[in-house]
Amino acid sequence: MIRTVRQLLEMIRFSHTLFALPFALLAGLMAWQRTSFRWQDLGGILLCMVTARSFAMSFNRLADRRLDAGNPRTAARHLPAGTLSVMHVSAFAALAAAGFVVGTLLFLPNWLPLILSLPLLTLLAGYSYAKRFTSLSHFWLGTALALSPVAAWIAIRGEAVLGNPADLLPPLVLGAAVLTWVAGFDIIYACQDYDADVKARLHSVPVRFGISRALRFAGACHLATVVLLACLPLVFPLFGWLYWAGVMAVAALLVYEHALVRPDDLSRVNAAFFNVNAIISIGLSAVASLDLLVGPR
Repeated sequence: MIRTVRQLLEMIRFSHTLFALPFALLAGLMAWQRTSFRWQDLGGILLCMVTARSFAMSFNRLADRRLDAGNPRTAARHLPAGTLSVMHVSAFAALAAAGFVVGTLLFLPNWLPLILSLPLLTLLAGYSYAKRFTSLSHFWLGTALALSPVAAWIAIRGEAVLGNPADLLPPLVLGAAVLTWVAGFDIIYACQDYDADVKARLHSVPVRFGISRALRFAGACHLATVVLLACLPLVFPLFGWLYWAGVMAVAALLVYEHALVRPDDLSRVNAAFFNVNAIISIGLSAVASLDLLVGPR
């Protein structure tokens, strides 16, 4: 059982929860600047983020297991290799989905998270099939992760959002930055699957436009990310100079990320995808949170 659990966590790359979780926590901290803090809300954010991503990744592995078997890069994954069974992964996905729904109960008396839980799980599951019919699958993934700060804000602010839709503007701007950031690095990541995706008749920006143009498209997405992050203080003016320092660091890291990858050399995609983006997520959220907590105005 311990080995199976370890393999399940390896399969969903549990450590990569760090990509979205820091932005959800940052949005939560932003929301707590306008309302009272509750420990159960923090627990709800942590539980819902972990279970939502676990469901999304395990469902994706189930949906893509035959495609993964035909791709040399992914053929050694747990389901194609037979180290995990469909039954085990299905049970894990169902348990994660149930855990997510249970996690929304921590936000009571705010019923919005519970009401929105099933539509959100449906959107997460839908991403696994997007590349079968649209080249915009990268933006579907970006939307899924962009919902993390928006959902955290709604979970904490509750009826304030219903009574004043403009209250939702700060997490929407932050979420839009997350969307373009994720879509950009997912396009870069998809470049290494170009041949396998063409053979399998799957859709992606690299397949549709070629690797060179796809990398330029990813650069445009990341430029939009920096612009959106720069716009966030316009709708949430509590950020100070520490936040701006974080935005400049993000811009530098994104430039470095694109310098690692060339159309004729994709050998450093993993360094660009995992290392740089983990630093961006954790670093920006930490600096922005520090700014809100103790930073000078």
